[in-house]
Formats: sequence, C-alpha cells, structure tokens
Amino acid sequence: MAPMPRDSAYSIPAEDVLRAYALGYFPMARTRDDANVVWVLPDERGVILLDQARAPKRLVRFLKTEPFEVRVNTAFHDVIAACAETTNGRPDTWINDAIIEAYSELHFRGCAHSIECWKDGKLAGGLYGVVMGAAFCGESMFSREDNASKIAMLHLITRLKLGGFRFIDAQFYNEHLTQFGLIGVDDADYQVKLAEARKSKADFFAAPDQLSTTCVVQSITQTS
Repeated sequence: MAPMPRDSAYSIPAEDVLRAYALGYFPMARTRDDANVVWVLPDERGVILLDQARAPKRLVRFLKTEPFEVRVNTAFHDVIAACAETTNGRPDTWINDAIIEAYSELHFRGCAHSIECWKDGKLAGGLYGVVMGAAFCGESMFSREDNASKIAMLHLITRLKLGGFRFIDAQFYNEHLTQFGLIGVDDADYQVKLAEARKSKADFFAAPDQLSTTCVVQSITQTS
C-alpha cells in the first residue's frame, strides 16, 4: 500500500478512481475516521469468473423462498453508508467520507451501482461496485438480515451474465466468497484479464430491474 497524504478536507476526484481502476488500483482508508487513503494493488487478486460462478444448494433453496425484494440503484448512498458502518463483528471499516463521496459521484455518473435486498420496507443488505468495461469491480457488501448480501450476490451474478460481463473483481482473495467460485489470480494474470475486459462491451442494464427468482436459479451452478 502506498500512502497518499491528505488533509481533512480531501476528496478523491471521481476521475482519479477510474484511472486507478484502469491500472488495477483501488482506494482504501486505514480506518473509518481516517481522512487519508491508500491506493492498493494486491499481489493476489480475488476474481469470480462469471462462466464458473456457483452457489451452495442451501443458499439457492433459501433464494427460492423469495425472502427479499431485490432492487437496483434505488438506495446507493444508503448501501455504501451501511457498508461503512461498524458492527459487533467488524469494529472498523476502510470506507471513509472521501470514499463515500467519490463513489457517490461515480454512481451519479452511471459508473457505480448497487444491488439491494429489502424486507418489510427496510434495507436488509446489499452490495455496490464499479463497472469497467466487461468487469464489475465489487467494493463491499453488508447484511442486516441473514444471507441478505449473499442473495444480492446471486442477483448480481445473474445480471452480469445477462449483460455480457466477464468477471467480478472482489479485490482480495477470501474464503467467504469461494462459495461463489472465487479464485486467486496473481497481478500479472489479473492485468491481462482487466485489459481484455476494458476493451469489451457489457451492459449492466441489459437485464430488467426486477429479475425473477427462476431466472436467477437457472443462471447459477449449484454445489453441495
């Protein structure tokens, strides 16, 4: 991580974020209250190749109960704010005010999107990320109800497949996302995949705003 000293009034220009993504970098704060950011380029990248995406059968069974209303881009700021919140299991986060501001601007420009799970009129979970050609750079997810972020991920995978995307960049390799087919690739391989994706066209809105459960189930390879 290479630190970039900033003062408390610092904001990250949206153009800087997009330029960084094009090179494989992304910004992180050391703590929620830190005014500074660092630009990160992992040696090993966590990637979900969409033609190899999968989900556990128990999660698909839960999906079939239609536990949430899934929406797209109706509460982007609420999603990123929730991802920035501390919880009992997460005493701090890497999303500071400068990052919230920058990604909110990217959303306004149509470059960043949220998938949201709603229950009884309340936001139960979701995720957000940035589109780079035929790559979706996932940033963060949260749940206030069991499996809410996982259901959002299944809807994201389906939407991206229908829109001609190639992969989800999950930034870091982590065991939690292996259930969806996450693999680790070194930076050299990631740069090749990113360059190819940036040259390709994909459409986040090729799928309807409301995806049927049947459509999502049919798009996901189920595992034990």
